[in-house]
Amino acid sequence: MSTDIPYSAVVPAPHDSVRIVPLHSDSELFGSPEGGAPAAAPQLTFRGGPLLTAVKVFTVYWGAAWSTAPLSDTAAKLDGFFDFVLTSPLLDMLGEYRDVNGLQVGHGSHIGRAVVTTPAPKHVVTDAGIQHLLQQELGANPAFPAADTETLYFVYLPPGTSVVQGGSRSCQAFCGYHNDIGGQIFYAAMPYPGCTGCTGTLTPFDALTSTSSHELSEAITDPIPGKGWYDDVNGEIGDICAWKTHSVGAYTVQSEWSNLKNACI
Repeated sequence: MSTDIPYSAVVPAPHDSVRIVPLHSDSELFGSPEGGAPAAAPQLTFRGGPLLTAVKVFTVYWGAAWSTAPLSDTAAKLDGFFDFVLTSPLLDMLGEYRDVNGLQVGHGSHIGRAVVTTPAPKHVVTDAGIQHLLQQELGANPAFPAADTETLYFVYLPPGTSVVQGGSRSCQAFCGYHNDIGGQIFYAAMPYPGCTGCTGTLTPFDALTSTSSHELSEAITDPIPGKGWYDDVNGEIGDICAWKTHSVGAYTVQSEWSNLKNACI
């Protein structure tokens, strides 16, 4: 199945509920106040869907470029980021979000990684192509853990490969997103930040950890977009605080919305 298709051939999906990391706006790049809240007071409410209460992250690096320096070094650093962040204060903060059965979001774990070199990603990869990759590898690659109610696959694309989802293209409309396949396979799509709209004033690695923390927090609290913790006006926990960053340990992460504190923390 080829995923190298012209952008002009992509038709926007109606009523697409997949949540994205948007591009930086001018206000975010030049003076957005740290920890500020949007004009419309957000309030995430639980919609009855699943949560990833003990998330198990598996990192997927798609393309041969991830096997050699400098990208192999970046991949190793991203693995270290997940090793740390999944038991960090970022996950502690998400503990305020419970479902109707009283299950509480807790710490997670980084359960492994794989570099996938075939089929090689082309200049443009669609969301359908990413789903096909995951389903193919889950069916044939013993390195991939089986999908279950807690597993989240982070799929990283190499520089120069754009992702098209819902008629929009990375570095033109978004910097990353999370999605599900039939409510059973949960994943995040992570294009390499090759534009100012997806880095702002951050280094590419810091932009990757910021965007990854955004999607991690959203996938945990709303794994089927719009069915978990959601705000009809402002979106998911990360959308409300997009590009408001701070440090956790040695890493740059995005602040997330706290219902309890009524702020991005």
